[in-house]
Amino acid sequence: MEQRELVTLEIEEKMAIITIDNPPVNALTKTAMDELQTVLFDLRKSKRVRVVIITGTGEKAFVAGADIKQFTDLDYQAGVELVSVGQEIFNEIEALDIPVLCAMNGLALGAGCELALACDIRIAEEHIKIGLPEVGLGIIPGYGGTQRLPRLIGMGKAKEMIYSGEPLRVEEAYAFGLVERIVPKGESLQHAKQLAKKIITRAPLAVSKAKKSINEGIELSLKDGLGLEAELFGQLCNSKDKNEGAQAFLNKREPRFIGQ
Repeated sequence: MEQRELVTLEIEEKMAIITIDNPPVNALTKTAMDELQTVLFDLRKSKRVRVVIITGTGEKAFVAGADIKQFTDLDYQAGVELVSVGQEIFNEIEALDIPVLCAMNGLALGAGCELALACDIRIAEEHIKIGLPEVGLGIIPGYGGTQRLPRLIGMGKAKEMIYSGEPLRVEEAYAFGLVERIVPKGESLQHAKQLAKKIITRAPLAVSKAKKSINEGIELSLKDGLGLEAELFGQLCNSKDKNEGAQAFLNKREPRFIGQ
């Protein structure tokens, strides 16, 4: 019997939809993580995909953690190796040169929260909760949670979430900047697609350089970050899309960007 895929990839127009499909809570087991990495490899080779959306199946969970059973036999070396692989995969998501949207259809706990943190924009349904409960298992977040969460919402609130292990209601998550939008139950993917379609109308090189400037610049001093911004701006000035954008604006028509 052929094994069912736990991670699926669907190309719709110029957007790629990655779905975690591992009921009941879409846990990121080793098999699911391997499949996710394969999907990312395929995406990096694609020339036509302009936006990625990551979501889960059902309404109970987006991704509610990893496979807890695998933790029981871990020693030091196995633990380091396990989280290093997870960090690498989530780094690959963050490093994609196109926007990655997260359509959070349900609980985002543990690895699910960390997966969302690796995305550019998080769209959450009104009924969900988001958290990092690992300390209740005698471990810490290992797929980037202790690093990305404080960068996004500040050190104090990140420490409160991680030390207590208590999840945030979606309204709290929005207030602290952990999610960008709250939408009705069952509508996260629809809203993510709407945003993706808007992004697709913009100049693809400019969107890619904007992501690079923000993601890399935040790790630099302000002076060096401004230097990076100037360099990327200059690169875009040599693009055909820059000329097309200016001409379209002056001629009061919609631009026809070609990604060059």
